[in-house]
Amino acid sequence: MNLLGTLLAHRIRRDRLQLALWILGTAGLALMATTAVADTFGDRAERESILRLTIIAPAILVFRGTPNGGGEGEFSIFLIFAFLALLAGLMSTFLAVRHTRGDEEQGRAELVESTPAGRTLPTIATVLHGVLANVALGVAITLAFALSGLALDGSAVAGAAVAATGIAFLAVGLVAAQLFRTSRGANGFSVAVVLAAYLVRGIGDALGQSSEDGLFRTPAWPSWLSPIGWTQRTEPFAANDLTPALLSIGVAVVLVGLVFWFQSARDSGASILPEFSGRDHAGPLLSGSTGLAWTLNSGAILAWAVDAAVFGALATTLTPLVDEIGADAPVIVETMRQFIGDDATLEEAFVTTFFTMVGILAAAAALQVIIRARLEEAHGTAEPVLATPVPREWWLGGYAVVAGVAAVVVLGVSALAAIGGAQTADDPGAVAGEALQAAVAQVPAVLVYLAIGLLLVSLVPRLAIPGAWSLLALGAFFGVFGELLGIPDWMHELSPFSHVPVPVDGEVDWTSGFWMLAIAAAGVAASVVAMRRRELVTEG
Repeated sequence: MNLLGTLLAHRIRRDRLQLALWILGTAGLALMATTAVADTFGDRAERESILRLTIIAPAILVFRGTPNGGGEGEFSIFLIFAFLALLAGLMSTFLAVRHTRGDEEQGRAELVESTPAGRTLPTIATVLHGVLANVALGVAITLAFALSGLALDGSAVAGAAVAATGIAFLAVGLVAAQLFRTSRGANGFSVAVVLAAYLVRGIGDALGQSSEDGLFRTPAWPSWLSPIGWTQRTEPFAANDLTPALLSIGVAVVLVGLVFWFQSARDSGASILPEFSGRDHAGPLLSGSTGLAWTLNSGAILAWAVDAAVFGALATTLTPLVDEIGADAPVIVETMRQFIGDDATLEEAFVTTFFTMVGILAAAAALQVIIRARLEEAHGTAEPVLATPVPREWWLGGYAVVAGVAAVVVLGVSALAAIGGAQTADDPGAVAGEALQAAVAQVPAVLVYLAIGLLLVSLVPRLAIPGAWSLLALGAFFGVFGELLGIPDWMHELSPFSHVPVPVDGEVDWTSGFWMLAIAAAGVAASVVAMRRRELVTEG
């Protein structure tokens, strides 16, 4: 028991900063969202009109949740619960892989296994660590909802539901760590499962049946395929039924049992799934460090591009509904226009809102490439490359080039999907033009995040990964949900996405865009200088 306590304490100490960022950041988003609902949508009639809008445009539910009434608590859950569950899933899978497959990759697990701890006790410590992290997250979210003035019982159910979702995905991450030989493969699979669960839940919500008054919606069967869909059925502040959350806990128990079985059937450092055999001879693409960076990241870039294509297609295929949206929920129209300017047309506001989401995906794709450079450094696999005549700044610069290409690919694919979807509009040429302008407008903001990632890797490498994702999450929340939730203007303007040069009344002012491009260029240059002057940091 003392040995288990030591292993658990080591994990808590090792993750103290990362978990603090995840937990406090997620709870902070919940607090801002619920507080802003009371300020922005204090009128119950306004909230009910927005909920009834989902009957006209059910695709909105893919990114929100299921309506369960027009009260402040129910409306807050409709807006933010699925996003909180998504963050809990990502936090949990990263934690699981880091302390299992990640430790095996770096040789730490083998050292611990040579002690009386053996192979089982470290995994038990990781499970306990993940459960405690999710309990802390659930408590923080409960406090966030309660501090905003919502009922304590509904707040507790919401916190417990998010924690149960995180525990289910913790088990998914542990299984992935057994299946794949590398932490990159395990993390990639885990993130794909979390995003798929979010999307499947959204599809089930969109295909569900609404009540006659439009204030309640019963999800369709696909939502039963998603842990987020299960816990969403707890209906905080409405039914307050924790029974569906038990399904998440039950699945987690089964998967953890599977983890121990897998672990007993494989050698340390091996994996359940065999590695794919590579080519006998490297192609011309692998003749340089930049080509290597592209090869390592091409699969992830493709995944981000597919997601962006969905948003791009929705941006234009839903434009025929904008007139109905304006008539049924004028508060949404007013909010979208505030986001890009009061003179914007309704179609411009609608398309720009969707392409801001695309910009976030493009920034995430770019940051993932930069973070991969940090992982290569931390795992020691960058050293053989740098042992050749490749300078450190050129090595990092290669990842910067690939990150820029990733952003262009994501934005380009979304623009092509939007042009295809524009054919359903009354004026396809005009809508396609607005979508293309909105896609190009995201480039400066995306490059700012690319520069931020490079600076973090160069200046504070140990904090680069949690710092980059945290800054992107805050920028996305302030930029996309800021106006909708009524946060202060100065907080909204902290996000680069609030300064993109989007089309307003047919015209585009690129002043802010040029400033962001200059900031990005300065950040990239500073990161190159910093990388040249520092030594490699091979510890995570």
